[in-house]
Amino acid sequence: MSESPAAASPYEVLGVSPSVTDEELRRAYRLKLRQSHPDVGGSAASFHAVQIAWERIGSPESRAAYDGARYPETAYSGASTASRPSSRPTSTGMKARMHGHPGGHSRQRYLAMLREWAGRGTVIDDPYAPDLVRSAPREIRHRLAKALAEESTAQLISGLGIGYTAWHDIATREDVEKIDHVVLGPAGLFAILSEDWGTPVQLKRGELVGDGLAPGEEPLDEFASAARILAKSLRVRFTALVVVVPDQLVAEPVSLPSRGRRPMVVVIPRSRLVGVLRDGIAGMERGSFEKVFELRSTLQNGIRFVED
Repeated sequence: MSESPAAASPYEVLGVSPSVTDEELRRAYRLKLRQSHPDVGGSAASFHAVQIAWERIGSPESRAAYDGARYPETAYSGASTASRPSSRPTSTGMKARMHGHPGGHSRQRYLAMLREWAGRGTVIDDPYAPDLVRSAPREIRHRLAKALAEESTAQLISGLGIGYTAWHDIATREDVEKIDHVVLGPAGLFAILSEDWGTPVQLKRGELVGDGLAPGEEPLDEFASAARILAKSLRVRFTALVVVVPDQLVAEPVSLPSRGRRPMVVVIPRSRLVGVLRDGIAGMERGSFEKVFELRSTLQNGIRFVED
């Protein structure tokens, strides 16, 4: 399914329940169209969002197609959502060496949060059913969106080739968030955060902001803190910290220069990830090929994976 679970659904944009009749949906669309028009105090963005929502569910045919679309159970190499992280490579041949279970922890968190929200004793036949996902609170939907983002990032990393090694779902400290991915290659050592908040983000005063982020949320600061803890425990230095989001959520890469012990931080659209990992980015120190072999054994011996 192309739509992010974290994004507002067409029903939410129009302010109605998915169970409304076609006539109730039409009335809601006309009302929202009037309320959001720029001539009466609305915004061009909200007016456009209402129009897009209507295009997606305005006719019985398009509504049936939207309601029938399903979120994938897994988007990475057929991996089971119930399996635990492994220290064995998950790819062979010419693909990058892969360790751990990308998206596994986030999927388990999504399922646990969904069961808690549904209530004790409730039987959930299909945790990825679109009507169930869309009715869940945004915090739960974001967890599924994050799992999908991590799996998409891992797919791109796996195609980098045999000169790269990647670890996924890396533990830092009990009271600190995990690191989604660590990638080692000729261009350097990268810590990667895979995210999807469902809405565009931008850099403001050194932090990411956007409608999809909770008030007071500081993803860059939390990511940098987790990376610092991991780097210290492994006695390594990251070339850069990379935040990867879907292409539609950030138009062009944005960056924060290195500061003290914190390496450069870049926020990039997903389509730019492979280029950054292969060639680096302007202002970034490029690693050396010799260090890849020195660091690989250090990382392999020191990295620990999160428990589901």
